[in-house]
Amino acid sequence: MFEVVKDLIGEHATLEEQLADPGVHADQRHATKLNKRYAELTPIVAAYRAWERAREDVAAARELAAEDPDFAAEVKDLEREREELTERLRLLLVPRDPSDGKNVILEVKAGEGGEESALFAGDLLRMYLRYAERQGWRTELLDANESDLGGYKDVSVSVKLRGGAGQGAAEPGQGVWARLKYEGGVHRVQRVPATESQGRIHTSAAGVLVLPEADDVDEVEIGPNDLRVDVYRSSGPGGQSVNTTDSAVRITHLPSGIVVSCQNEKSQLQNREQAMRILRARLLAEAQEEAEKEAADARRSQVRTVDRSERIRTYNFPENRISDHRVGFKAYNLDQVLDGELDAVIQACVDADAAAKLADAG
Repeated sequence: MFEVVKDLIGEHATLEEQLADPGVHADQRHATKLNKRYAELTPIVAAYRAWERAREDVAAARELAAEDPDFAAEVKDLEREREELTERLRLLLVPRDPSDGKNVILEVKAGEGGEESALFAGDLLRMYLRYAERQGWRTELLDANESDLGGYKDVSVSVKLRGGAGQGAAEPGQGVWARLKYEGGVHRVQRVPATESQGRIHTSAAGVLVLPEADDVDEVEIGPNDLRVDVYRSSGPGGQSVNTTDSAVRITHLPSGIVVSCQNEKSQLQNREQAMRILRARLLAEAQEEAEKEAADARRSQVRTVDRSERIRTYNFPENRISDHRVGFKAYNLDQVLDGELDAVIQACVDADAAAKLADAG
């Protein structure tokens, strides 16, 4: 099972030599890529070496126990330690999502249900902002289209590690994208809307789109003639400058047909910069989805996990229940989840994904 590690150890040693060469750092983009891969391999190499030491210790203890029965208890302890190291190494060898260490752009869009759906979209946004705060991540509002009752027709935020760009996650299921990628899909809510006078329970939905944000080292090519940029006056809540200048920006990527608009900032330049960030993330996601289609057998569980056409989760207010339909997760602490305590439901998705990949790896 661990034969592949020998190749990874060789790659790790080669990277170490390259990174020790000052000339490599003259090309910062190349050096960043090497550093990222080196950071991904380091915990695997360390775990394998610990596993090998444990195997040698078990063999030595068995020899001693054959001569002196007092060493039998030590053999059991060492075998248990080796089993733990074996499982840790197996998890580290699970095929990794190359975007796990990336920051994300998260979009929430109201769906069926009118104003109630927009209010629910606002609840989801606050849930993610509070979860990010609990994780120590930074958030930045990129664009927002508010509804009349204070919800959101659509809203986009950037979520990132403190300190800047994302890094290669050392552990499975860690990093911003590694955690939030499971949130993409249709979220359904069951509750009595604020607009309901008869006290009847309604069902509505909101969509969540999670995109890994393109780093400077990502190959997202945008040609000078690929874009059509339109400017117009902002609309809706947003301050004194709204509706007085053509500060809102709409960018159309002509080759793909992707359209991104941004009106949240006061200046046209700021809105253009934010729109370009969202566009780069969408183009990166599109390229990665195309690559996934070509290698679907390697990531079957992940493809289903990020399938945005299915309802992934239900928020039932009368029963204070949250249900994730992909992994069968159910809990009766909806109020706490909406306050940002998302770890349990996300971890259930991480564990299910890892288990499926382990099964595929044999």
